[in-house]
Order: sequence, then structure tokens, then C-alpha cells
Amino acid sequence: MNMHFPARRAELEQAISKTVQGLRSLRHEGQFDEPNLDGTAGDYISFESWEWPQGVGLYGLAQLWLQTGDADARATLEDWYARQIERGLPRRNVNTTAPMLALSLLWRETRDPRWEGPLRDWADGVLADMPRTVSGGFQHDVSDKINEGELWDDTLFMLALFLASYGHAANRPDLVEEAGFQFLIHTHYLCEAETGLWFHGWTFDGNHNFARARWARGNSWISAGVLDLLELTELDPAVRRYLTWVVTAQLQALLDHQAESGAWHTLVDDPSSYEEISATAAIGYALLKGHRLGLGDENWKTGGMRALQAVLRHIGPDGIIGQVSYGTRMGEDLQFYRDIPIQPTGYGQSMSLLCLVEALNHVPA
Repeated sequence: MNMHFPARRAELEQAISKTVQGLRSLRHEGQFDEPNLDGTAGDYISFESWEWPQGVGLYGLAQLWLQTGDADARATLEDWYARQIERGLPRRNVNTTAPMLALSLLWRETRDPRWEGPLRDWADGVLADMPRTVSGGFQHDVSDKINEGELWDDTLFMLALFLASYGHAANRPDLVEEAGFQFLIHTHYLCEAETGLWFHGWTFDGNHNFARARWARGNSWISAGVLDLLELTELDPAVRRYLTWVVTAQLQALLDHQAESGAWHTLVDDPSSYEEISATAAIGYALLKGHRLGLGDENWKTGGMRALQAVLRHIGPDGIIGQVSYGTRMGEDLQFYRDIPIQPTGYGQSMSLLCLVEALNHVPA
């Protein structure tokens, strides 16, 4: 296939700058009304809201800062967290834990005492109070819904990565061990042995995987999340070997489903479902990173660069990433996933940032 890859680092740097601009400009315009359980308004779009899309967006900024030394990215992180802590943090659940991941990286590098107390209190609260299923896996409770007895693949990226990152930085092996266990127990219930792909969720009420949806963004949370886990902390060697195989098998399977455009469909194995760019970006990130770490062959780099091209084509003039599906609840049938609306989001910006920043390692200066 004859494809144009970015010829210069400058092209990627320009795309990164626009994507950050788009992330910071996101605002809720009233199109989705999702009140929280405590009666407050839910805002899963605006940059100033403390929720999971913003948490993933902040993680993208943190990765940009760590990999390039971007001073503006660091300043944005510090200012955002200072405002939020002064305002008061929300109730703890799986999704509101997501912003703690980037904060743990900020504290790891700076040891700024402003961040240590909130991080410690949040991690201790997770271990002490976070609801669990009978398996010991964290129940996927979120701001506007209790999901009794349910495991979701999102939980690993939103919560377990924070435990691993902060646990490693704070010399808390109890947190690292918990993160490793969460990845293992979720693999047991959500990974499809026949394909290496992951289902969106599992319920102990009837013991099944709901629609058995091989949802693209859910799979991308795993491919990016496992590789990041391997870098964020030191795992038990057996756990590391196991998860390395899990992500390798998954990425090999995902390559078989990559569309001609370089993207993935929102249902990985259903070409009739629309192509979705947040998942494409995170899978592309994982393929490029996995190749750099020596886990995959040249096909991984080729697939990652094809995904990069799909991401670049969907960066608008204002830096907003297009063709991103809105926050996705658990579907009872596959049509539910085909019908999820398209909406710019913080995670769309962030997952694209991850892909763009990783790509800097693979193009000439």
C-alpha cells in the first residue's frame, strides 16, 4: 500500500499543538443531560470537569510533558489540579479516579507536597471502600450509576493504572499488587481465549458477557493500558510474563481487523459499524510502543503508522478530533454500539495525543 507517513517531526509537533488546543477548548453545550447520583450535573466534555474523559485527557498531557519536556503541558496540569483541589474533589468511584493517574505522574517527577495528600487519601480510600464484585474485581460504579456485580474493561485504565503508578512512586507494594490483581481478574472474565480480543463487560447476575461486544475502545483501553502498566511499575515476574502475552495476542488479533483506512470499527469484528478514532489512536499508540519495546515485528509499526494517518486525517482546523464516539454504557445488544453518537471528547483528544507523541519516536527529525 502506498501511504504518506509524516516526513518530518515538525508535522507531528504541529498536530500535537493543535490537539492540545482542542482539548483545552472543549465545553459542554447541553446536548447530553446525564445528572449524577448526588443530583449534580454530569459534564463529560468540558475540560474543567473532574471526570474520566478529562482524566484521560490529563494523562495525554502528562505523557506529552514527560516525553518532550513541554513546559506548557506541565503548567496546564499544575494549574488544573490546583483549581480542582481548592474547589473540592468529587465522590470517589471508578471513573472519578481517572484524573489521579496524571496527578501521580506529576507528583512522581516533582514531589510537590501539594499533591501527596490527595493522592494518598484517594488510594487508601480505593482499597478501603471501593465496592467489589464477588471475584474481588472492582465493581464498575460511576458517578451516575451503580453497576451491581459488573466488571468493565474500562476499570483497568481508569483505576488500576493509578494504583500502579502511585504505588510505585510512593513505594506502596500493596497498591501495585492490587493493580496487578485487577488486571488478572479482569483478564479472566473479559478476555476471549479463542481470539485474544476483549469483551466490554461481565456480570455475575447470570454470569455472562452481556452482548459479547468486542468493542473497539474497550479493547484499546487494554492494549494501551497493559503496555503502560508494564512501564509504570515493577510487577511480579510471572504477572509481567502473563500480561505481556495477553497484550501481544490481542494486538496480533487487532491487526487482522484494521480497516483499509487504517482505523478500527467501533465493533472490532463488525465492518458495518462505523470507524472510530479514539480507539484507533490508542491501538495505534500500543502498536508503535509495542514495536519500540521489542514485543512486535515490523507489521506492528506499519499498523501503528496506518492508525496514525487515520488520526491525522481527523484533526480539525480547531484541533478537535472528529469521529469519536461518546461515552459508552454497557450494551445489551450489538446494535446499541452501532448507534452510539459521535461527539468530541477529552479522551478522543488524549488518545490521539498518545499516538502522536509516541510517533515522534518513529519518524526522522
